Amino acid sequence: MTPQEGTPVPSPTPAAHRPARWVRTRLRASPLSTLLTAALVLVTAFLAAGFPRVADRGADAALQDFVGQKGINSTSLMVTSKTGTDDTAFVLDRVQGQIAEQIGGRVPVLQQNQAYGARALTERGMANPQYVRMAEKYTDPTLGLLYLHDLRERVTLTDGTWPTPGDGLGALPIVISRKAAETIHVKVGDVVDNGTENSGGARTSVVVGLYEVNAPEDPFWEDLGCPARACLRTPPEHEHWATTGFVDGASLPALARWGATAENFWRMPVDVSSLHADRLEETRATLKSLLSGGEATNLARLTIRSDLHTASPLPDLLTRADARYRATLPLSAIGPAGVAGVATVVLLLAAALATDRRAGEIRLLRARGGSLGGVLLRLLGEGAVTVLPAAALGTGLALLLLPTQRWVPSVLAAAAVALIAMLAFPVRAAALWSRPKPAGGRRRLVGELTVLAITAAAVAEVRRRGIGTGAGLDPLLVAAPLLLAVAGGLLLARTEPLVVGRLAALAGRGRGLIGFLGLARAARDSTGRRKPSVLPLLALLTAVTTTGFGATVLDTVDSVRTRAARIATGGDIGVSLPGYATLTDPFTKAASGLPGVRASTAVSVEPKARVLGADQNYTEAYLVMVVDPAAYAEIARTLGVGAFDAAGLAGTSGGRDTPVPALVSSDLAKSLASGPSQIRTPSGNDLRLTVTAAVGATPALPDPGKPFVVVPAGPAWERLPDTRKVNQWFAVGDVDPEGVRAALRNNGGAQPVGLAKLVADGAAATGKDTHGLPAGYTVHSSRETAAALGDDPLQHAAERLFWYAAAAGAGYALLAVLLTLLRAAPDRTALLARLRTMGLRPRQGLALIVTEALPQTAAAAVGGGLVATAAVALLGGAFDISTLVGAKVGEVITPVLLPVLLPTAGLALLVGLAVVAETLVAGRRQIATELRAGEQA
Repeated sequence: MTPQEGTPVPSPTPAAHRPARWVRTRLRASPLSTLLTAALVLVTAFLAAGFPRVADRGADAALQDFVGQKGINSTSLMVTSKTGTDDTAFVLDRVQGQIAEQIGGRVPVLQQNQAYGARALTERGMANPQYVRMAEKYTDPTLGLLYLHDLRERVTLTDGTWPTPGDGLGALPIVISRKAAETIHVKVGDVVDNGTENSGGARTSVVVGLYEVNAPEDPFWEDLGCPARACLRTPPEHEHWATTGFVDGASLPALARWGATAENFWRMPVDVSSLHADRLEETRATLKSLLSGGEATNLARLTIRSDLHTASPLPDLLTRADARYRATLPLSAIGPAGVAGVATVVLLLAAALATDRRAGEIRLLRARGGSLGGVLLRLLGEGAVTVLPAAALGTGLALLLLPTQRWVPSVLAAAAVALIAMLAFPVRAAALWSRPKPAGGRRRLVGELTVLAITAAAVAEVRRRGIGTGAGLDPLLVAAPLLLAVAGGLLLARTEPLVVGRLAALAGRGRGLIGFLGLARAARDSTGRRKPSVLPLLALLTAVTTTGFGATVLDTVDSVRTRAARIATGGDIGVSLPGYATLTDPFTKAASGLPGVRASTAVSVEPKARVLGADQNYTEAYLVMVVDPAAYAEIARTLGVGAFDAAGLAGTSGGRDTPVPALVSSDLAKSLASGPSQIRTPSGNDLRLTVTAAVGATPALPDPGKPFVVVPAGPAWERLPDTRKVNQWFAVGDVDPEGVRAALRNNGGAQPVGLAKLVADGAAATGKDTHGLPAGYTVHSSRETAAALGDDPLQHAAERLFWYAAAAGAGYALLAVLLTLLRAAPDRTALLARLRTMGLRPRQGLALIVTEALPQTAAAAVGGGLVATAAVALLGGAFDISTLVGAKVGEVITPVLLPVLLPTAGLALLVGLAVVAETLVAGRRQIATELRAGEQA
């Protein structure tokens, strides 16, 4: 239909133009770069949040293991009060509820091992003549009495009846264990003579029943006497049997009269799994209040018992655990600190790569009127959309996968990662618009000298302090190795161009082009005329330094632990016997012929000898008689303990008055220097001595605690035949301890009898593993001792944290190299494309790239190894490794080649393989694209 003339025809209005959102457009323009940035931030945030949690988990596990190994008695709060005339089982039940509510509200307690009741504070003799004694001169068996709540659920009655309430006038009804009754010869119905009361009346108890403990090994029975069997008490000249009986809950006043006094007790075991290393101060403050503070007063008021007292060794135990934990903090923190430094460098390199890629775009925005603040805010928003979700996801994964009580350090570390990742790109972009500064090295030189001065001051202060006192994490001690790495990187950045330039000049004189061109490009990079390369150098150097330093620490710990174990053993293997036994000749011959034995000797150690000097004063000392002085000298030399010349103990035959050569302890040598001396054995016989040398210790007595004398056994036995026996044997070499145990079982000699057999039976009853040997026969192995010293969760946690950090640091160093290659990829691709048109073969192109990357990698590896060695030499004396070793040692960390060389070579190899892989994967495609598109302007 045609409109009429003059009718206005509406013109179409164009749709309103809405510009696309900046962030969405930019993210869609480079999705791969966005995903890689998010992945980098996610992994870095996960590690930043995870390392504190791994450290906390290791510290918590070590604390709980250390405290838990001490037993229920050491980890419990023991509440006591005097047993009164009105106390009954019902009263104790009521007080138990009040105590559990009060203490359980402050510290977590275990329900299963709680125990309460009453006990007589004095054990009484069992004077019945038919009861078993060690001998006529020995003490009567003793009896301790308790009332224990819930006894009937933990034992099974085998004979008789349960005890009834005692009236305090006649014999007190009790039950004892069936095993104790068999040992002491107690029968049901026996009226036990427990002595006399203060009033002169008889104190008696009547055995009305026998029982068996359902679970004798249950920790519940700790500190409750001898309820499962008769225990052998062995005070000198007073050896006797002891056992524990139980009374009825209504007999508490009678129990107090029987024992002269009695106390009620409530044992509240603390739940060890609730202890956390970061809350030790709070836990100790709570325990202090419960033991002697306001909570203790409130508890006494609540129970209406003014004499209520609470005691526990747990606070002291926690103090020791805290000292152990603090001693490992500096060594544990160096690895994560190194990872933090390398990760920061990688984030800065990623920002530099993004800035180089978008430099033209950013300059164009400014040229078209974009304000500095507006453009930076857009770049910051772009980074926030990429970084914040990735950082939040990484943090959440760390919190979920590594659960611990503390979360603030993890969140703060992840937030720092997010902040660096967000700000690095805008700050780098802002540098593009800054006014160019005149080229000159003065400002750089001042900055580098400042870093060197700070590093020197930090190292000097650490060395001045000496070994740490265990006060906790020392930031200066942790930062010193990293400062050395930074200083080494700056020095390397100064010296590398000179060395590489000289190598390029030398290569230029040759016939090949590849070496010269690669070294020339490497020297050009190092001088900064094309792209700065200090950051990847710092990343590699920091990773190598921290890894080499930590590996040296762990290697030193292993070697010192092995040496400490060998010294404690007296060699690589040792055998000790009780006083009643002697090693047989068949055993010494069989043991000396075992595979791996390099030197061995039998030894007799007499601990109760006395030395008489020229001043006629006696000194208590050990007398050590060595069967083979030459082998003993070899053992001392191998251990590095009390080394001496074997010729000094070469004795000769002679009469009783002929002196024998003697090796004496250093403190004893001073008193014997004035004239002739002799040593007297416990049997009263004297042995004249000629002092040939003095030493601080000897393999048989590595930590003697008192003076000692070492003499050759042959001449000593010739003069004193009554001392002819050996009770120890030592050897060095790679010896299997099971072979020694087998030889001892087959040729052990005397079996225990009498009291010794009773001791052996008691050890077997408590579940101690004797390896089928008689009581007191012990085979010590340095290998087993070292394993026991190293079986500490705190040591394992520190080592595990270091290796995690070493792996993460190597990964980030590798990533720094890859980012550097990507940064230089356009220029390198253009060069290779030009050279390809001139006839360069692909293998030559690969060789060129490797030659170009090799100087920086080699410089970082060698420089990192040298800095790590220097750090060990300068700072090793400031670290106390006793906790990591498992024993108190005086050794310090010293440079060792292999622990530094292995991580250095390994990281250099990884970087080299990464360069080759990047060239093979990406280089060929980029060169093909370059050849098709022509050389880019």
